[in-house]
Amino acid sequence: MENNQYPFVNLPLPYNYNALEPYIDAKTMEVHHDKHLQGYINNLNQVLKGYQGLQLLTLEQLIENADRLPKGLQAPIRNYAGGVYNHRVYFDGMEPPTDQKPRGKLMEMINSQYGSLQSFKDVFKKEAQGVFGAGYAWLVYDKGKLKILSTPNQNSPIEQGFCPIFNIDVWEHAYYLKHLNERGDYIDDWFNVVNWDMANQNYLNCIRRYY
Repeated sequence: MENNQYPFVNLPLPYNYNALEPYIDAKTMEVHHDKHLQGYINNLNQVLKGYQGLQLLTLEQLIENADRLPKGLQAPIRNYAGGVYNHRVYFDGMEPPTDQKPRGKLMEMINSQYGSLQSFKDVFKKEAQGVFGAGYAWLVYDKGKLKILSTPNQNSPIEQGFCPIFNIDVWEHAYYLKHLNERGDYIDDWFNVVNWDMANQNYLNCIRRYY
């Protein structure tokens, strides 16, 4: 992940705004990336402006150490650094629709733990639909196994020591322009634009990181 220290900038998407259509519309991508993510970046830079020591930390280190910061900084760092990190994982984890089937070591592990890709999708969708209000559903690596979990708001699983593989943003701004209140339809569409090669590489990186 580039630009991993202060001052943070909004990295361009790895595809055009309309590249994920018909599953995720161009207007949603534009507003989500250029307005929502930019807002988190602006707020994070503003919070870090007066703290030279914190400016030396990476985005991940800011999140991992949020609960060790002074009380007045814990919530802003968790919210804004998490907002930047979580959105980058989300945007980088998608690609234009393709007929290519998921493959590699990650798929082998999914089949081993969940029985099939469809069974995995069913469990993941249930987790994502169950997020109350705003948040994310994640696939993470945990002690040699895959784990599906959700986090509220802009909390991130790296604060809990998990290694993220991919996520889905289920804040309403991620899908409301196209899917209105039908979160389940959005989740089904999102599965058509998951970058499985990126997910597989993230999985391999997690294995190397913890072993």
